[in-house]
Amino acid sequence: MTMKFDDCLYMDAFREDLLRRYMPTDGEAYALADFFSVCADPTRVKIFSALATGDMCVGDLACAVGMHPSTISHQLKLLRDKGMVNVRRRGKVVYYSLSDPAVEAALDIGANRLARRA
Repeated sequence: MTMKFDDCLYMDAFREDLLRRYMPTDGEAYALADFFSVCADPTRVKIFSALATGDMCVGDLACAVGMHPSTISHQLKLLRDKGMVNVRRRGKVVYYSLSDPAVEAALDIGANRLARRA
C-alpha cells in the first residue's frame, strides 16, 4: 500500500521525508516479521545464545540448553531452513554456527534492554 501523506493532518515535510526513507516496503515488513517470529521462541533464543559463544554440535547444544537432542535437532532444522545457522561437518560430527551477525546483535539489544529494566 502506498503512503498517502495528503491525508495526514499534522505531518510536516521533514517527517514525511523521514518516513519515506525509513518505512519498509510490504515485502520488507513481512521479511522482518518472519525474522522476529523465528527469534520469538525461548528454545531458539537459548540456541542462539549458546551459538553466540562459538560453533557447537547437537549434543553440546542439548546439554547447554537442557533439552533432548531430538528437540534441538528439530529447532536447528528450522533455523537452517531460515538461513540463520550454518552447518559444518567434521568427520561424523556436525557443527552449527550463527550465519547472520544480526541474530547476535538482536540478542545483545534484548539483553541490554533487560539489564536496564532490572
